Amino acid sequence: MTSWEDARVNFDFSDDQKSLKDQARKFLSEKAGAKVTRGILDNEARSYDEMLWKGVAELGWLGAAIPEQHGGLGLGRLELCVLAEELGRAVAPIPFSSTVYFFAEALMLAGGEAQKAALLPKLAVGELIGCFAVSEGPGAPAPASLQAKFDNGALNGVKIPVTDGDCASHAVVVAKDGAGISLVLVDLNQPGVTRTTLKTLDPTRGHAKLEFKNAKADRLGAAGQGWELAEAVLDRAAVLLAFEQVGGSQACLEMAIDYAKSRYAFSRQIGSFQAIKHKLADMYVAIEVARSNVYYGAWALSTEASELPFAAAAARAAASDAYYLCSKENIQTHGGMGFTWDVDCHLFFRRSKLLAVQAGSPAVWKEKLVKRLEQRNAA
Repeated sequence: MTSWEDARVNFDFSDDQKSLKDQARKFLSEKAGAKVTRGILDNEARSYDEMLWKGVAELGWLGAAIPEQHGGLGLGRLELCVLAEELGRAVAPIPFSSTVYFFAEALMLAGGEAQKAALLPKLAVGELIGCFAVSEGPGAPAPASLQAKFDNGALNGVKIPVTDGDCASHAVVVAKDGAGISLVLVDLNQPGVTRTTLKTLDPTRGHAKLEFKNAKADRLGAAGQGWELAEAVLDRAAVLLAFEQVGGSQACLEMAIDYAKSRYAFSRQIGSFQAIKHKLADMYVAIEVARSNVYYGAWALSTEASELPFAAAAARAAASDAYYLCSKENIQTHGGMGFTWDVDCHLFFRRSKLLAVQAGSPAVWKEKLVKRLEQRNAA
């Protein structure tokens, strides 16, 4: 990908990145897919697939954007975008986004050298699962509403819901710190932490309520800069989550097309009926709109452009809308079969609803986009 200022703008991935995409799709088609995802749905004791997690770690995906000096591959954010799209396409039941998009990004953005050296190598090989805890209940979190408190190395409070908080070993928590807000790093395997597993629409991505009672914690980044750092982490994660959503949307469209070609009604393929054609066309258009936004987000993320806050919000809003539409219309295209447990449509619908609220709902991101544009235009 190149920048807006180049004489010839090419918002596409390089041949090497496309090769990585092909390799990722091949691996996930063999090691992930509906069978693996259903294995988590059918077993309440498991919140992610351990073998798949081990496999992506061995391939180096967890450390794709982590610098080589900290045990990663040192590739970059564009490679991470490529992987995110394929993981979304496969509805992969692993804590990849919480660990890589949120925890690792927070650590690389705000962590000290000692913190990075201690944790990033473990993360890169899959020994560490991370999560990012901001929410404390219904409604969009804000500095004034936070109750969790960090004081003299101890963290107290409640975070709910926390994506992958049920299986994570470490967390980055947004908490009050004196008169301001700070990010704090917490080892979740200590007596001061209590976890309660939560039930959600998509059990293939675990969630938990985390309670901290004098839990030992370390500040991540400068004191009082936590909210600004959290917003920066969310912007980065928003782009990567949007790629997952586009991947899932594309899979839904392909499922719907395949079924429309193979299903006959009144001696005709149902894909020949105008109503089905309109559904498929609407799905395609929504995906293309989302893809243009997420590619812009990928450029802004990879170049650390000043446009990232706008690009992230636009990508997140467009991709959330596209995934919901595509997962819904995929069910409708399948007709009565689409609503059954045996057909895989519901796996994508569940994931679309979950991803739509992770890191903030579409309404939150649309509001962010409007406010950010207003602030820029007023400057």
